[in-house]
Amino acid sequence: MMDAMLVSTGMAVWTVLVHMVGLGSLLALARFRTSRIDPRGSVLRQALFILIIVLGLFLVHAVEIWSFALLYLALGVVSGFEEALYFSTSTFTTLGYGDVIIDNHWRLVSAMEGFTGFLMIGWSTAFLVSIVGKLRALEADWLDRPHDADD
Repeated sequence: MMDAMLVSTGMAVWTVLVHMVGLGSLLALARFRTSRIDPRGSVLRQALFILIIVLGLFLVHAVEIWSFALLYLALGVVSGFEEALYFSTSTFTTLGYGDVIIDNHWRLVSAMEGFTGFLMIGWSTAFLVSIVGKLRALEADWLDRPHDADD
């Protein structure tokens, strides 16, 4: 039981660190991009920027899910990588179909993955809403400013 608690805690800490680094990187990209934003610019360019942020979030979650999958494989609680990845994905997203079940000794790890995944998905959602909100605020600020005729 104690080893499952330690592994669960370690994976939760690892997941939060991966998420923090990932979001920090995406935030740096967003700051770089928004410092050069032209609200009169292409809507397509802004949509592409948001797409890049969403794909970045997807990548961060993929690293987290794969980390748990590799752990399940290393613990020997699943029969192969595909099953480990499937179990990890359904657990991380809290779908939990129940068609793959791991040994009772390690079930605390999967419970912690579900809890951690729920928090990380919420954190990513808040991040994405914040980024889109900042873009809209920049547009509104630009539209509210007085402009020269040659602007």
